[in-house]
Amino acid sequence: HVQLVESGGGSVQAGGSLRLSCEVSGDPNMNCMSWFREAPGKEREGVAGIYAGGAPTSYGDSAKGRFTISQDSVTKTVYLQMDGLKSDDTAKYYCAAGPVCLVRPLQRFWGQGTQVTVS
Repeated sequence: HVQLVESGGGSVQAGGSLRLSCEVSGDPNMNCMSWFREAPGKEREGVAGIYAGGAPTSYGDSAKGRFTISQDSVTKTVYLQMDGLKSDDTAKYYCAAGPVCLVRPLQRFWGQGTQVTVS
């Protein structure tokens, strides 16, 4: 039974930082772990992805230069370090597992999400 559990969301002022975590239980047996986000009234968009083994990584345009994805294969945890947060980053952030990074329809497993609010 595969479960993805996100944590680390919260409220932060513009310019601040947050680190999101995604704990994986079970074996998704997927090539990529991705972070997506969904803001009210907007489509869910890909933020960052990381392939098995830690490379390569992929980033959505909104995340480039500000966010960093990483993983700890021992603890089966995927992280998203978010720096320089802006109000536009306010969204619910989801962890996902799939054969390809950042392609929403191809993700096989999803977490429940963690809310990030930037003011």
